[in-house]
Amino acid sequence: MLRKLVLLWAALLPLGAAILPDQIGDFARGETKSLAAQDAALYQEFGYISAEQAQYTAPGKRFTASAWRLRDSTGALGLFETRRPADAAPAKLTALFAKTPDGAVFAYGNYVFQVSGDVPEQKDLELLFAQLPQLDNAPLPALASNLPQDGLIPNSERYILGPASLARFEPRISPSLAAFHLGTEAQLGRYRTPKGDLSLAIFSYPTPNIARERQEEFLKLPGTIAKRSGPLVGVIVQPPDPDAAERVLAGVQYAGNLTLNEKVPVNEGLVLYKLFLNVFVLTGVLGGLSIIVGIGFGGFRVIRRKFAKPGHDDPFQLLRIGDK
Repeated sequence: MLRKLVLLWAALLPLGAAILPDQIGDFARGETKSLAAQDAALYQEFGYISAEQAQYTAPGKRFTASAWRLRDSTGALGLFETRRPADAAPAKLTALFAKTPDGAVFAYGNYVFQVSGDVPEQKDLELLFAQLPQLDNAPLPALASNLPQDGLIPNSERYILGPASLARFEPRISPSLAAFHLGTEAQLGRYRTPKGDLSLAIFSYPTPNIARERQEEFLKLPGTIAKRSGPLVGVIVQPPDPDAAERVLAGVQYAGNLTLNEKVPVNEGLVLYKLFLNVFVLTGVLGGLSIIVGIGFGGFRVIRRKFAKPGHDDPFQLLRIGDK
């Protein structure tokens, strides 16, 4: 639901703002051209808005930068994993950054960049990020970190947001079986085993009960094994080695966020001090209000007597108890 609201909000924003700035460090931008989505259905599912490409030059250096603007950071994660080549090497310049043989591919917020040539330095990239229009720098989905790492083929991860990405990366599972109408998302990864590679898809559902129901449906698919952990369901379709598949599934563990209410140490002396201080303050405030009200009431009576009509009776009653 939250992602749908973000997509609706982003759809109402103006889309004409340029992505690539005139200058990135010492590099000056040349002519900019628009880029079309290479896979229209997949890019649309990731929340594609616009893309552009330009060449940057500096003395003795140059690179070509391609930039894609998505509607949110989840879509950027999906596009980043799709565009990252199999021979990319991880780097730590951003949360999603990989060096490629001819440059780099990286994501920041709801943007994905691909650079061919001399990659700018980190300080120059930080200036680029600071100038990005309509930036959505929301945290990445936690599901992306749930893939077991033992045996995972590097750069094989693929994020699934709907029927298009499911058909592209795991066509053996139907969209109705995944139940995307429940807000389902999935993280897929490929694993190397002695008898061949296998694909693990971890589907995330709103509640553990829904996940339990979906696990039962997944198990009806011939040759499929599935494991539920909390609201997650790990699914492997037709593994070449059932034993290796079981070992991979054993690594699917849901780590929920648990907040503990800790007892805060109390200084009893400080508590009493604050209590008496508050009593004195309240007493002073009430006393001040009483004086102000008394002066106001007396002043009102004096003004009334002065300007009252002759013969007008004063409604104030005086009891002369001492005369009796």
